[in-house]
Amino acid sequence: MDDTITFEVADGVATIALDRPERLNAFTSEMLRDLLGALREADADDEVRAVLLTGTGRAFCAGQDLADPAVSGENADLGALLEERYNPIVLTMRQIPKPIVVAVNGVAAGAGANLALAGDIVLAARSAKFIQAFAKIDLIPDSGGTWQLPRLVGSARALGIALLGEPVGAEQAKEWGMIWDVADDDELMDVAGDMARTLAQGPTRAYGAIKRAMDAAATNTLDEQLDLERDMQRELGRSDDYREGVAAFMEKRTPRFTGR
Repeated sequence: MDDTITFEVADGVATIALDRPERLNAFTSEMLRDLLGALREADADDEVRAVLLTGTGRAFCAGQDLADPAVSGENADLGALLEERYNPIVLTMRQIPKPIVVAVNGVAAGAGANLALAGDIVLAARSAKFIQAFAKIDLIPDSGGTWQLPRLVGSARALGIALLGEPVGAEQAKEWGMIWDVADDDELMDVAGDMARTLAQGPTRAYGAIKRAMDAAATNTLDEQLDLERDMQRELGRSDDYREGVAAFMEKRTPRFTGR
């Protein structure tokens, strides 16, 4: 990785930070490559049982850096950039069988907003804002934006957000169901870190199954979803963590999950 992404593991949590504060953590092609690498490293590391994604400085991410050669010039292929960089990140975030907490520490604009919303639990600083600025430069919301926004806030609000490009404040985002919760700016990382560490001690396999089941429900029929729940429950019911969870419940103690 170059110096625009930081990665560290402690207490079962892989903390990934976008670290280009002088450009409000705006993405370059190389930065996106390294973010994908960090996510895949967290996925492959058995010691990692939860991921915390955040930004450094006063922004989470201002979206794509429009000065990046990948998007500037007459021959720029934005579709190729999505295919090779952004889309694999969104798919990886959804497919990683470990919970991803996103701490939005400031403005999240464009693709930065939509990558944040691809997380499993999104916490925002009270001063944070989500901005879908694509239409202002003759583009559509990408990085999963047209898929996520209607499902999170409904089609009427999603269209208004995308067409008008007006900032959505953290409190409004919570009220609309776009994010999980809001924290005071100076408490955000403590709250997000505590949540990630709690998840890292939980039943990791069940968390992964919950993610898969929730995403599948977007396109499954009820019959298909019931079959999926049956199959997942059968598999989880044979796990060490299920037996530990039941034993802890019966013995009135805190379970000691191992992720197996």
